[in-house]
Amino acid sequence: MNPLRKKRLLIIAALLAGVGLAMTLALGALKENINLFYTPSQIANGEAPLDTRIRAGGMVEKGSLQRSADSLDVRFVVTDFNKSVTITYRGILPDLFREGQGIVALGKLNAQGVVVADEVLAKHDEKYMPPEVTKALRDSGQAAPGGSSTPAKQG
Repeated sequence: MNPLRKKRLLIIAALLAGVGLAMTLALGALKENINLFYTPSQIANGEAPLDTRIRAGGMVEKGSLQRSADSLDVRFVVTDFNKSVTITYRGILPDLFREGQGIVALGKLNAQGVVVADEVLAKHDEKYMPPEVTKALRDSGQAAPGGSSTPAKQG
């Protein structure tokens, strides 16, 4: 084999190996950061994976909020008006968190069917509702109470 051709072949092989390694690392990083959204009905039906970070959202059921007297632990129930799922969270809830409002919780589903959240997101004004929650409510035949799937205009 010609030495020049051999050198080119080695360079091409090295480039392909480098691109392959970069793609593997990039896809691995993306896989760890994907948080799929699940409705309470999907979680109750067993569609959500266990011990994998997910986003769960819906409306906080009225009367379901329970706060621990001696810690920052809270427990509440989220519904899509078909099924409900319990969410536990340790921390300070957002100021706009209220019963009867739409929320999205990020956390892991345990074997008991409870979402152990490490982050809770509440809608940021009276007209905004997370698009996933709006779609889930629309799909369940419920209207989003005073909600819109688009953010309020800035200005």
